[in-house]
Amino acid sequence: MDSARERLAELISALEANGGNDISRATSPGGEPRVTNGTGDLELNKEPRHRPRTYPYCRYLPYEVEDDAQRQNNFDEILKHLYIAVEAGDFAPGVVHWTRELRSWLGLKFDPTRTQRVKLVRLYYELSLAPGIDPSVAERFSSMFMVLTKRKHYLRPGKDLFLDWRPLFKELKVFVLPSESGMVHTSNIKRNIRTLTKLCTFAQLYFDPREIPEMFEEFLPYFSTSFAEGAYVVVGLLNLLMPTSPAPAEETKLHPQHYLPTFFHLWSLVNRSKTFDVTFLDIFSRLARDSLPTKHIPFSEYGIFTQDQSSLIFTAILRLLEIPVGQATSPYSGAVDLTAGLGLILDRDQRKHPIAHHIARWIIMSLSPACLDKPDSILARLEGLVQAVETFFHPSNSGSWTKTLSQLVYYLSDFFVMRWNRERSGEMEVPEERRLTDELKRRFVLCLREVIFMGIYAKSGTAMNFSLSTLQGLAYLEPNLILPGALQRIYPSMQGLVEVHRTTSSLRSLQVLSRIMVCTKGFRCHVTTMLGLALPGIDANDLEKTLHTLSYIQSVCYNIPFHNLTKGRDDISGSMLAVQWITSEVSRMEQEGANVELDYQDGLPDEDEELILRSSTAGFGEFLGSFLGRVFTLLENLPDASRVRSGSPEENVVNTLPATFTPLLASLSPDLYDLALGKIADFVGNHVIHQARDAMAFICNALCKVNPQKALKRFVPMLIQGIRTEIDENGAASTRNTGSDVLPRDRGLVWNVSMLSMCVVHVGDAVLKYKQELFDIAVYMQKKCKGIPTVHISNYIHHLLLNLTVTYTVDYSIYEPAVMFNGLGPDDWGWIPRPTELDIKWHVPKKDEIEFAVELFQSQGEGALQHLTSLTNESSSVKRDGTGKEWSDEVSRNLVLLRLLLSGVSVLFDAEAVSGDNIPADCSTDGDVQMVQANGHVPEEQESEDIDVVLGETSDDEVKPTFQYPAGYLLKQEDPLYKTIHDLRTRVGELLHNVHLFLTEKQEDDVACFGPLYTAYRSWFIDIGIERSAHVLDRVTRLYAADIHPYKVSGLRKEYPRPLLLRRANVYHLQRLRHNAAPRPRSDLDRKLLLDLAESSVSLYTEIRRNAQSASESAVKVIIGARPLVIPPLLEALEKAVKTNDYPRIKGAMYSLLFGSLSKTISRDWRFAPLLIRSFIAASTADKPSIQRLCSGATFQVMDYGRPLERMVILDKDVIQAIAPIDPVDSKVAKKRDFIKRKRTKTEAKKAELSDELVDMARISHWKKASRTAAIVINLGLRFDSIASENMVDLVTRGTVDSHPGLRGLYSGALVALFSLVDMRAICKHSYENYLLDKQDIPAKIQVATRRDDPAWTREYLSNFAQPDAEYYVDHDYPGWLLWDKTMPAYKSNAKKALEFDEVEIKVRSQMGKLLTREWFATFFGYLKQEPRDATADRFRMASAMMLMYAFELVINGVTAATFQDIKEEVKDVYEDGTDKHQHRATAEILGALLTSVIDDDVKKRSMVWEFTFPIIRKIFSDGLTPENSGYWTTFLHLVLQGKDPRRAWPIVDWLASFRLDMSSNAAFKESSKIQLLHQCIVDAGWHFQLEKPIVQDFLAHLDHPYKGVREAMGQTLGSIYRTRYHESYKSVDDLIESEKAASSVGSRPYQPTEEFSTTIHEVFERIEVWRQERTPGQQTPSSYTSGSKTVMLWLDSMLASYECTQLLQFFPNVFMDQLLHMMDVKEDPELQSLAYHVFRHLPNIPHRAGEDSELIAALIRIGKTSSFWHQRLRVLINMQVLYFRRLFLIYHHEQQALFDCVAGMLEDTQLEVRLGASTTLSGMIRCSSVALRTNIVEILNKKFAKMLRDSPLPKKSKTGLSGTSTPTPEQTKLILTRHAAVLGLGALIQAFPYTSPPPGWLPNVLTTLANKASADPGMVGKSVKSILSDFKKTRQDTWHVDVKAFSPEQLEDLEGVLWKSYFA
Repeated sequence: MDSARERLAELISALEANGGNDISRATSPGGEPRVTNGTGDLELNKEPRHRPRTYPYCRYLPYEVEDDAQRQNNFDEILKHLYIAVEAGDFAPGVVHWTRELRSWLGLKFDPTRTQRVKLVRLYYELSLAPGIDPSVAERFSSMFMVLTKRKHYLRPGKDLFLDWRPLFKELKVFVLPSESGMVHTSNIKRNIRTLTKLCTFAQLYFDPREIPEMFEEFLPYFSTSFAEGAYVVVGLLNLLMPTSPAPAEETKLHPQHYLPTFFHLWSLVNRSKTFDVTFLDIFSRLARDSLPTKHIPFSEYGIFTQDQSSLIFTAILRLLEIPVGQATSPYSGAVDLTAGLGLILDRDQRKHPIAHHIARWIIMSLSPACLDKPDSILARLEGLVQAVETFFHPSNSGSWTKTLSQLVYYLSDFFVMRWNRERSGEMEVPEERRLTDELKRRFVLCLREVIFMGIYAKSGTAMNFSLSTLQGLAYLEPNLILPGALQRIYPSMQGLVEVHRTTSSLRSLQVLSRIMVCTKGFRCHVTTMLGLALPGIDANDLEKTLHTLSYIQSVCYNIPFHNLTKGRDDISGSMLAVQWITSEVSRMEQEGANVELDYQDGLPDEDEELILRSSTAGFGEFLGSFLGRVFTLLENLPDASRVRSGSPEENVVNTLPATFTPLLASLSPDLYDLALGKIADFVGNHVIHQARDAMAFICNALCKVNPQKALKRFVPMLIQGIRTEIDENGAASTRNTGSDVLPRDRGLVWNVSMLSMCVVHVGDAVLKYKQELFDIAVYMQKKCKGIPTVHISNYIHHLLLNLTVTYTVDYSIYEPAVMFNGLGPDDWGWIPRPTELDIKWHVPKKDEIEFAVELFQSQGEGALQHLTSLTNESSSVKRDGTGKEWSDEVSRNLVLLRLLLSGVSVLFDAEAVSGDNIPADCSTDGDVQMVQANGHVPEEQESEDIDVVLGETSDDEVKPTFQYPAGYLLKQEDPLYKTIHDLRTRVGELLHNVHLFLTEKQEDDVACFGPLYTAYRSWFIDIGIERSAHVLDRVTRLYAADIHPYKVSGLRKEYPRPLLLRRANVYHLQRLRHNAAPRPRSDLDRKLLLDLAESSVSLYTEIRRNAQSASESAVKVIIGARPLVIPPLLEALEKAVKTNDYPRIKGAMYSLLFGSLSKTISRDWRFAPLLIRSFIAASTADKPSIQRLCSGATFQVMDYGRPLERMVILDKDVIQAIAPIDPVDSKVAKKRDFIKRKRTKTEAKKAELSDELVDMARISHWKKASRTAAIVINLGLRFDSIASENMVDLVTRGTVDSHPGLRGLYSGALVALFSLVDMRAICKHSYENYLLDKQDIPAKIQVATRRDDPAWTREYLSNFAQPDAEYYVDHDYPGWLLWDKTMPAYKSNAKKALEFDEVEIKVRSQMGKLLTREWFATFFGYLKQEPRDATADRFRMASAMMLMYAFELVINGVTAATFQDIKEEVKDVYEDGTDKHQHRATAEILGALLTSVIDDDVKKRSMVWEFTFPIIRKIFSDGLTPENSGYWTTFLHLVLQGKDPRRAWPIVDWLASFRLDMSSNAAFKESSKIQLLHQCIVDAGWHFQLEKPIVQDFLAHLDHPYKGVREAMGQTLGSIYRTRYHESYKSVDDLIESEKAASSVGSRPYQPTEEFSTTIHEVFERIEVWRQERTPGQQTPSSYTSGSKTVMLWLDSMLASYECTQLLQFFPNVFMDQLLHMMDVKEDPELQSLAYHVFRHLPNIPHRAGEDSELIAALIRIGKTSSFWHQRLRVLINMQVLYFRRLFLIYHHEQQALFDCVAGMLEDTQLEVRLGASTTLSGMIRCSSVALRTNIVEILNKKFAKMLRDSPLPKKSKTGLSGTSTPTPEQTKLILTRHAAVLGLGALIQAFPYTSPPPGWLPNVLTTLANKASADPGMVGKSVKSILSDFKKTRQDTWHVDVKAFSPEQLEDLEGVLWKSYFA
């Protein structure tokens, strides 16, 4: 690429949200707009991405790579195979395999062209949603779809690709609108809803905004709150599917403001719901984001919204933060979201999309310069919001809100930074006048600054992390605003003046700010001092602090060179200058306090700044010395690491040390490096600290990596000498040792070996200089040593081999070589490299390194082979004597050595040579490799009808060619070294096999040897080409990700320090190696070793089994065709073990077969599956709990085996043809399709055969075995075509009345599945295709045209529900609730035509019918009547009702042996006399089933059933209900009525609706239970219930019913009746949208009370008032007043806690409030008090619109000022504060003022409690007001109260001294009152700013006024003063060192007199 392109790559970063018609100028190299006519396509093909890659991956590799053509060829090859597999219907394994290949191809950073990508996206979208594909496979396709559309700059939404939303909607519909999609799916397993919602997130961008009207037409009709689930579903669908990208300019009907009023209207239909708030914010925030770049969408200071809209949204944000106010309850009502039902599953994942994210996105994407000067703009509102909640950021004030708030500020800053950077880079094309400006940025940072300085000290870890990231973002935006305050807080805490936790926070803040400090003028001079101050943080007693200190030092080292810049300059003498400057700056900060301004930009001349900086670098040497000193002390005091990888703090420190040392040593100047080398080498030579071994070794490694020549020269001779001394003179490692700890005698040796092994790894070819010494010491140690140290010795050899053979980067410098060469200066501080201009040093092994490696490999390998051979053929000097472990030690030691040798040279092994020469001949010719059968049978060409072949895994998952790419392989095939190492590897393999044979025969209990043996097996198998056993790639990638994390900045790409950019190249090289390590063909030796593993996988010893299983799992993944090879021996072992009850082997075999990757293979390969299923069933009877657990864990998997294969998948031909290859492949497709068909037929035959066998088995087995069998057989035997075999129908039908309850449950479930499958088939017209497409034909269902243009239509429609007769029934609740569609679904009321069954279905039905005899029913009914086993099961069981419903359907249609007459008689027997609750339960279940079974039948059958059942029901409802059984009958009603037209159950509905209260009855329960049934009926019928008038009248007439139960039921029912009266019934979508738009920008207000309703409410409350007057105060007995009030309270409570609460708004001020306050005063009736209080607290939480609250505020003020009861005055205060806070963004200014005046006035109330309440309320209100209002109010009130205090002094005490006892005169009382009011008022002002540090300027004066003027008052006044002063001091403990400076010495003296007693007092 040329340099212009490169330059561009830096400028442009991902092109996001580029909407509208303006062409992106930043996408194509030339920058010319894209021409639309004709050249567009060309361009689509040329450019793979809209934004060139930031990092040139391939260019940096140290070897030649493939060219683009080669990659494209491979890509085409992948597409070709994909096409063949899709066409042939080979989804798994075929398409899945090629999808994996494609993912791997993309993973290597190759890019398809845009046209290709578009085709793929369409293909995978189609595959993820295709009807008929196995859901688990579709899951994989979905994830591929997400990979392809992950970034918006791959394909621009709205330009390159549109997707169709309908298929996705159709899938979602099955979940959320089940009544719509017809029958219940039982057999067809659903997809995972989570995957679907994730798909929506990705696909939504590509839906066409022109489709919005279509979507509205489709979704909005379902909206209904009568059955609230509808509302939730619609809003959820809109959120998931509605595209928010802008529509073309000419389509004005699609602009957001056209439909937003409707959205606001829908939002206000469901009040008090958190889900609704979250969802709408999500939609609005995406709209804001996508409309921002679009010129033709109008944009103002409110973004694309209007003022009213933005006020409502801000009010919702305030609600969502759930900040506690006073005594308020939550603004949300839990009861509302409970009604969401299925709507819940449409929610986005809260963890991935937290609410704070939506809020921040909405705010930031609506900002523009228009916000700056407008008082009400989004920016001003944001400031108001932050100020209102700022006290909740303080660490002492934490709670459930802490996380949300810290997330909110984090996302705010993150979005701002992203938008800022992307607008600057041109990636976000925002019109000029909307771009963020410096002024805007400044205000934004100032707005968040204060709260962030509180947030970084948070108590919770999460909140602290968020706050620190925010701090980093803000400092990035405005370093000069953030850094001074940060330094001012950090200096004191680093100098140890404050608490420890502040020090930790400061260290972490320094770490996030380090990069910004280093790059900012002036502030960078503080860096050296800060490093010095951080050193004490390295402390073995506080490891957490140590970690943060090390991370800080690391982040500084990545950004500055540790070079002394004073050298050769005579104008600077050492660090003097810097020290003076820093001292003066620090004292300046102390003087000026928190608001210090450090203006270095203009206030400090450049040359002075440079001198100070140079001078500060003179301290580096000193820093380095003391740093190393602290680290050595830390290491000497480290506790012993308990165990490895436990995540303990010690371990973290050990891991962080090397991460800090590498950049530190790399940034040192040569002289400082020598200093460090000397110190570290001396330490290593003179100490042995066993627990710090690893840490020290890592440090040595860092030293050697940075400068191998110098370091090795110092270390190698020293360490080798040390090793020899230890062995020769101290006798280290001379004997074996037991246990796992290193003996003290050996520690010196291990210390030296560890150091040496870390000194020679990843350091490049510098080791060749010491080739001989390193070689000899290895040989010497192997000869001399025994015991644990030998592992370390082998490890040393492993490291040396890795160092010699692997390709890796050896470049750790922070600067490019050229820069280093010219010398570094102050300008190089904080230099940021360009990812495209790096010069990377690689280590590529040279010839002599490889020779050395092979020589080492050979000498050590031959030695180990010899030893092991002699040990196993008993010729060694070490004998197996059965007692000593000497022999085992030797064996395992050599095995470990072999394993490490193999993985050490793994890079030199070549898969071709490893597989040997026996690669099948037809493998290498054709590009489309037709592999030999995985199990060595004939290839499929020679059509041999060998059953086995057809069943087998043709193309086992991996038998397809994988594309290899050059990855720098070093040897040529003809090279002698190549032959040497491969021969040696083969010999090792043979030997491993022999050791296995020997051990299993002679030492089968020697667990210690088997472990190393199988890990060696594992390495032998998988370490080919890359050391897979060590997970190199994962480890390196994880570390890389952790290290770049601090440098990521939103909107910028890869601005990392140089060493991290180099590591990216190394990771990429490893990715290529890993890609090439694909599965390889199997050699004979592989076969032998695989069978060894299979044999040991079922060993008797747990440890051996586990090792063998894990090795075998790894091995089968890399060898082609390994799975079918190891399955037969394992199956055989399982069979045998089950027969002999050999438990350990059963476990081994089950683990291997069912809990690993073999299970998948078996499920596809029906040569093995039947055997496994049989053995599994047999094993499940084993009498051992651990095996039982295994079986339960695997049951679902085994059941899955029986699922039918994909018979038919329906795909869109065009999408697939788009990827068809150029040359025809039809013959291949045909052949493959044919083969798959054959395989399917054979497999299904096998399944049928097995199912028959299992059915017979289930009949005769013990229940435990039978229950497993039954579970499996149900899946095996049910098929769409044949339904089920006779044998199975018989088993299931008889099984349903089995005597064992567990089996009964299973079989009746299966019976329901059978029944519903029969019905399903009939409804789908017996066609599988219809079934997949959801094409259903329900005979009774019709579409009725609505007369929506007729104004009287809705009324007429509803009035029909009050008549018993109807020509059709409307079962769905939604038609016409919000709006009318053209037609609505309904069901004929007298269906002539029943379902038609074909012969298959008739056969099954009649067979079941024969078995359903009267005895069958009698038995079943008998079981229903049994007492349930546990109390939880004692309820109406839907499952039994479902089952009976199907059975009765057969009875009534005369198919069964039992007649309806029989059933009638049996039911009577069940009910008997109805005394026992179990009789009731059974009867309710049976009658429910009976009534639902005839729902679609003709009138005759229906009346027959009703004539029988209704009298029974009526009798029970009249007299038979008791508290025990009423629950069953309520559910029975629910079953009969729910989701159905009330006219279908007219007798019951009519009878219940005719209920009237009987005042004379004293059977309270009878009355209340009937009302409850009526209530259930109303709730189920919703707005279709039209018989409410007389009921309401009756209830209202008897509000004062004496019985509690009846009152509760009445209150509930009244609430429900009024709730379901509301409906909107617009005539069409357009009508709705237009009328809402005309109403206002926030739509019309729903729930306006009708005339009738208002009169009712007024009448009711007038009656209550009359009753109140009649009641004598203090009356203890219940009165009409108390009873009637309770009923009304319950009714209001049920309405206010629900979404239609706004209906009552207008009654709050004048009707409710006074009455509620009176009720709360009835002390004699606590129940009434608490009910009234509860309702009263609802009031301020009810959302009003702007301006609707004036009357309420006026009423609150009226009561507060004039009420004669002090309780009432106190209680309105509670609501004032809540109302004020909730409506912060909606309340008018004059009302705000009025509230303040009222509360301030109430401070002078005569009652003490009211005064105290007013004081708290006042401080709360001040606290949450915006700054402007706050300052204003404080000033006014401060003057007012100070004056009050001054103007009413206490009179002097009289001389006589007698006045103390006299009663105070009214004047005195009034005086004390006034003084108390003033004191409380001033106290409120102080308490309104509890955490502001330093305190505001006016505050010290107020405090001293209080101390001097009033602290000496007697009684409550003086007491109040003291508590105010002490609280002030208490909340400021943390910041006192800062706050104290705000007071003058005199003021402090005055305060000390009162508060802090002086020493002399």
